[in-house]
Amino acid sequence: MSRLHLSVAVGLQTLRQSPLHTLLSTLGIVVGVASLVAILSLGDGLERFARDQIESTTDLQLITVTPRTTREIDGIAVQRPDYVRFARSDALDLSGHLGADATVALAQLRGAQVTVEGDTTIHGAVLVATTPETLPASGDSLIAGRFVSEADVVEGRRVVILSASLADQLAEPGTGIVGNTVVVNGERHDVVGIVYTARGQRAVVYAPLGVPAMGRETNPPQLTVLAARVEDVPTLQVRVEQWLQGRYGPDDEAFRIATNAWRVEQTRRAVLLFKLVMGTITGIAIVVGGIGVMNVLLVSIAQRTREIGIRRASGARRRDVLMQFLVESVTIAGAGSLLGIVLGYVAMLAFVPIARRLTDVPFQSGFSVSTVVVAMLAAIAVGITFGAYPAWRASHLEPAEAVRHE
Repeated sequence: MSRLHLSVAVGLQTLRQSPLHTLLSTLGIVVGVASLVAILSLGDGLERFARDQIESTTDLQLITVTPRTTREIDGIAVQRPDYVRFARSDALDLSGHLGADATVALAQLRGAQVTVEGDTTIHGAVLVATTPETLPASGDSLIAGRFVSEADVVEGRRVVILSASLADQLAEPGTGIVGNTVVVNGERHDVVGIVYTARGQRAVVYAPLGVPAMGRETNPPQLTVLAARVEDVPTLQVRVEQWLQGRYGPDDEAFRIATNAWRVEQTRRAVLLFKLVMGTITGIAIVVGGIGVMNVLLVSIAQRTREIGIRRASGARRRDVLMQFLVESVTIAGAGSLLGIVLGYVAMLAFVPIARRLTDVPFQSGFSVSTVVVAMLAAIAVGITFGAYPAWRASHLEPAEAVRHE
């Protein structure tokens, strides 16, 4: 057996000979690691919950390209006389440029007042004048009737498609509104379909591009790009910028390209800050546990001075004794981290139902492999750090004096 293996074996045998002593020395590590695991799992759960909430209210796969109608001169917003007005040909060209990675549509938005004939109750909604390509690009799903057709756009038909939430407001439940007439911004339109919007309860009215309800003074048409995957959004944004420069020149101020990725990033940073602050606080408990391990090892060295002297006199080198006590320290820290991980996981399982009941929020813990790895590495690092001095002290005992020690 090599000297290294012998040192490891002696260290582990010593721990096995006094299990109660070993268990008590791990308590500080156990409490610290359990707290760290609980905090990191809580942070991961909060981040996941926040992301789910953002996804339910905004479309993370959506990129919007809007022409800027003003420019800033000497700190004053001045109207652009030559701002770009996107046409359907732009949407088709951009769609060809992006290929199967995204769906592109042209849309024009403004606020709208919606009423049912014979009813004076006014409902607010977002009016989206668009083309047939918008339905797949919006992420919405048709649940009744039909969507805007090519003939609607070409012939300028006065038809609208309502979001499900708005349809429920305008018609009695179960009666249906498809086939009826509604008044949008003072103009009569026939309801030909109902869609479920990807953004939940938002009231939306879809209409063919160019309908009278849009009025004269309105926002310019914008391009909407729906990425096939959330991960593709940054790359697609760069490709959209390149397409704009190739088609309209290198004027960076002519367009505004917006995504909702900043919401997720903002949430991620807030949760990361929470993890860092709370992790630092709980890390103090691990450090205290490390101090406890160091004290236990120092007491153990004092009690085993004669044993150490006999081993040195038998031919063991200083590095062998050093390795023996480092193994004891790391083993104590490792065992404490394993117990702490289990305790932290159990604590989170107990906490989640209580949090749900108190807040009425569908919260889930985010226990992950990375949490286990961080906790293990932190505990082992503490074991090495606080075991180094006792190990060094044991390895520097003089053999002759240690053997005579009573």
